[in-house]
Amino acid sequence: MGFNIVSCAAFLLLLFSSTCTAQLSSTFYGTTCPNALSTIRTSIRQAVSAERRMAASLIRLHFHDCFVQGCDGSVLLEDSSSLTSERSALPNLGVRGFGAVQNAKTEVEKICPGVVSCADILAVAARDASVAVGGPSWTVKLGRRDSTTASLSGAQSDLPLAGEDLNTLLGKFSRKAQCVTFRTRIYNNASDIDANFARTRQRNCPATGGNGNLAPLDLVTPNSFDNNYYKNLLQKKGLLASDQVLLSGGSTDAFVNQYSQNTATFRSDFAVAMAKMGDIGPLTGSAGQIRRICSAVN
Repeated sequence: MGFNIVSCAAFLLLLFSSTCTAQLSSTFYGTTCPNALSTIRTSIRQAVSAERRMAASLIRLHFHDCFVQGCDGSVLLEDSSSLTSERSALPNLGVRGFGAVQNAKTEVEKICPGVVSCADILAVAARDASVAVGGPSWTVKLGRRDSTTASLSGAQSDLPLAGEDLNTLLGKFSRKAQCVTFRTRIYNNASDIDANFARTRQRNCPATGGNGNLAPLDLVTPNSFDNNYYKNLLQKKGLLASDQVLLSGGSTDAFVNQYSQNTATFRSDFAVAMAKMGDIGPLTGSAGQIRRICSAVN
């Protein structure tokens, strides 16, 4: 896979978990906004066409939304007098795609004002982004409403950090990376990183400075949806410590080996996991609201 959208640990737990679907339905907007999905798809295709790595960003954004308070669009909210945004949490460092989601929302509002939630738009955007770069599709159930709150503390505690070990990642239920998140790994001469790979990554990540310099997790196919992410781990070329630990004699080793050898299985399992993730803790019925602007409560 050209980008580590969701860490293997969380991906596997999603795959084998059960979630509550509440009142979600794939036909939720069938009568109230029948052209919602096609409108979102067109907008997301344009965003990915303009910048291909936006696909990974949107899938990651959906993940970071769902694992804090559920899939309620809380990650989209900016700071205001009434709430503190989740965006400043350390695990959200480098999270992006907010503009692409808002652009899709703006287009949907033109045809169905006040009907489609930002949380649903983000869920659909993640699926459409995957398809746009050759990844799998999945059925997105709809009917989520938008939260009126955010949880900075939840984002700090519930989202994975780049250097966490396997047990921590599994206990929490996991992208271009910034230099500051992998500097220690490429300079510590550890036995679990390929020396030539480390030297190559040092070119764009100096020992001091350049904290925000970006690097793709996969140098071979950084903008494609494939299983190279897992192949890299077999060669000790995981950029983040939380990547390489997935092949360290633990419970995820077998899946790394399987996905590195079988693209079809990886694609199928990824689609199942993403569909399940979209069912985590949605607000439905009269809970929450339908935001007019995704970054602010009405």
